[in-house]
Amino acid sequence: MASSEISGPANLIYEFQSIVEPMDLAALFTRPQRLEVELGCGDASFLAEYARRHLETNFLGVERLLGRIKKLDRKGRKAGLTNLRGVRIESAYFLQYLLSAQSVAALHIYFPDPWPKKKHHRHRLINQAFPGLARRVLVPDGIAYLRTDDQEYFTQMTEVFGAAGEFVPVATPGALAEVLTDFERDFNARGIPTLSAAYQSRYTSMTGPSPGPDLPGGGGGGRR
Repeated sequence: MASSEISGPANLIYEFQSIVEPMDLAALFTRPQRLEVELGCGDASFLAEYARRHLETNFLGVERLLGRIKKLDRKGRKAGLTNLRGVRIESAYFLQYLLSAQSVAALHIYFPDPWPKKKHHRHRLINQAFPGLARRVLVPDGIAYLRTDDQEYFTQMTEVFGAAGEFVPVATPGALAEVLTDFERDFNARGIPTLSAAYQSRYTSMTGPSPGPDLPGGGGGGRR
């Protein structure tokens, strides 16, 4: 059956039945396809367009701000996308507690809040605990894609993933890099470059989620 013949949900924003048990990801989409997740999807300017280009993949946007996640709903329904859904929740909590192990093919983390003051660095989404949490939810050979405009935060990102033996750096495909967020497009227009990196998970035996105190502090993810 062609994808155009499949009706999606009237509302693309998923309403949680529980926030203490992993989500039933299979119930979110009309087709059982590989899943990619954007943590801090903002207004979904990237995710809606990327989902439109890749109907063979399911996409889930995570965003804590209601106004932004509503934009994902509007853009997805306007485009008739059945492979796009959104959830309104803190990204850090969602990553650690609501995603099942080895359930995600790729994580997209674009322009998370850099919390530039040193005393606020503990709130950053990507910290020393993040690679372990990402590895747990990624399938074997799954990839975490990163973008930021903040050089100091980019250095931290590359350092924590570089120190994680479970990941190896890989190139970001050009077809992915060319799909910009609104935030990124505005920054690039002002001459501020995008700093990007990607890390692929090395598969070894898995354990459960990291203990609660290791939860990243950034929660919301993207700034868009």
